[in-house]
Amino acid sequence: MRGSRQSLITLVIAAAAVAIAAPTAQATPLMPIAAAPEQPDHADAIRYAATNRDAAPPGSNVMSCTPTAEHPDPVILVHGTDSTAYSDWAAFSPILRAAGFCVFAINYGASPDGTSNGYGAIEDSAAQLKSMAESILDTTGAAAVDVVGYSQGAAVARYFVNRLGGNAMVRRWVGIASPTYGGTMYGATPVVQAVPGATSLVAGEFGPGLAQLMAGSDFLDRLNAGGDTVPGVEYTSIATRVDEVIQPYTNALLRDPGAQNIVVQDVCPDTEVAHFTFTYDPTALRLALNALDPANARPPTCVPVPLGSGILDVVLASN
Repeated sequence: MRGSRQSLITLVIAAAAVAIAAPTAQATPLMPIAAAPEQPDHADAIRYAATNRDAAPPGSNVMSCTPTAEHPDPVILVHGTDSTAYSDWAAFSPILRAAGFCVFAINYGASPDGTSNGYGAIEDSAAQLKSMAESILDTTGAAAVDVVGYSQGAAVARYFVNRLGGNAMVRRWVGIASPTYGGTMYGATPVVQAVPGATSLVAGEFGPGLAQLMAGSDFLDRLNAGGDTVPGVEYTSIATRVDEVIQPYTNALLRDPGAQNIVVQDVCPDTEVAHFTFTYDPTALRLALNALDPANARPPTCVPVPLGSGILDVVLASN
């Protein structure tokens, strides 16, 4: 698909106009472009994003970027629940840019008050991702994009690919801590689902997107009906056995033949990386880069991560 850079510029201007018209000045643009520093860990990125909601992950959303023959597919990064493009991808985006990729990152699913992302219904968020992908293809002249989703972002990206015709635009889907079959959150999900009205309370507090990702939800049943992948797309799911959100961890794995599933501990046994710190773990990021760039893949340098490391700091930064 080819076209001028007008479409991507229009996307930024339109998103900014929506932010200005919204009832709060804290709303995040769909495609943030404010320059911001690389961050060493998730908690620091969350703290920075709290007061810089228009921050773009370093190296991303550069409208002048032209894909190369070696890396012809732009990469779109899709954040998780109650996050921003910057807070989840301030480490991986510069890695991708240094490797020669054109990188884009979306802020999807804004809450009604504009203070949170990854809030809205996944169907609506996936439609936003589709619109951005179309603009990127038109702007860059690329034939396809790759999508990398973290947590809820993996489900948003997979809904786009599997149900909104994204398989005609996407070459590779990579999920990090993907709630492919949902999470029980150490038994909390079945309890919530058993109490009348409790799921609606979760949706009201944390957003319908999160409620849709509870194991056994109607949404996941519909998304996975007939198979969890569609032809024409390369799928890679990267999981951790000690995921504190997706339990059992096997719910993060794809079940269709041909999909690649990678469990971090099968590669690096001493890397007990958790859900909340996954997109800042060097092992996970190397595995994701390998999936996007198989011609230059190399084994990760295993870095031991103690069980529970960094989780408390992320929770404190988020609150």
